[in-house]
Amino acid sequence: MNITDSDKTLEAMKNFAEQYAKRTGTYFCSEPSVTAVVIEGLARHKDELGSPLCPCRHYEDKEAEIKNTYWNCPCVPMRERKECHCMLFIREDMDFVGDTQEISLDYIKEIKASMAS
Repeated sequence: MNITDSDKTLEAMKNFAEQYAKRTGTYFCSEPSVTAVVIEGLARHKDELGSPLCPCRHYEDKEAEIKNTYWNCPCVPMRERKECHCMLFIREDMDFVGDTQEISLDYIKEIKASMAS
């Protein structure tokens, strides 16, 4: 099986998300497809733009937003208040909190493939 650069980026973003959740005491969403879609979006932005810009927001100018760094994951609201607009990192006291800080790379790839079809 040929491992592409985008697969490497996807795995890197998965590993980042798992490590960051553990470091901040947050958990992934109770609906794993939400986690998979957000990680895929972060990886896509990293590949296309060179930075993991939050995939859950609309930007007039993505390049300007990257330079500003406010919405680069982990974004300022997450770093300052543990508030993740994407529901990637969820505090224990919030709705939709799951019980895991891990997700399978194969599952993320399945969700990515289902979105492409």
